[in-house]
Amino acid sequence: MKRRSPRGLNPEEKDLWDRVARTTRPLEGRSPSGALISPVSKVPAAAAPEKKAFAPFEVGSKSVSKVPASRTLPSVGSALDAAPLRMDQKQFGRMKRGKSKPEARIDLHGMRISEAHGALNAFILSSLAKERRLVLVITGKGRISDDDGPIPVRRGVLRHQVPDWLSRPPLSSAVLQVTEAHQRHGGSGAFYVYLRRR
Repeated sequence: MKRRSPRGLNPEEKDLWDRVARTTRPLEGRSPSGALISPVSKVPAAAAPEKKAFAPFEVGSKSVSKVPASRTLPSVGSALDAAPLRMDQKQFGRMKRGKSKPEARIDLHGMRISEAHGALNAFILSSLAKERRLVLVITGKGRISDDDGPIPVRRGVLRHQVPDWLSRPPLSSAVLQVTEAHQRHGGSGAFYVYLRRR
């Protein structure tokens, strides 16, 4: 196979190449044309930082180093508690203490994720149409799996999915606040969902 000869640069490409070349610096020990130059006076490189010696430590003394923060995901309850309050604070306090009675409830136990998602959408939107304010969504706490495989599996798939579904369309426009239920209404296996007014 015959080798092609280089075609050269057209004037636009040459202009572009010259502009790029002006923004570069030559390698150490080379001139801008590419020829080697003899180093006249080398500036000493910055001295490497000295390694810190370990502080003396005796058995029984207190460590001063900080342990890195845990990288585990927050629990569902703590993530919901960190969400901003969008409803009346007094009503929210009553709801958290289990003093407000849910007007309707749905139990998602035993459903597959696809079934549960459809059922939750229908329940929340129909509750909004019926002008309910507080509903209870029961997910359960999840089964403990017997399979201890190499990849850990989160316990309670629905329990982790439901708050996410409630925060996304089409339900996000209907939901004002979500929080874990009081113990008398299911505790961490259920959620209070406070709906907006139509």
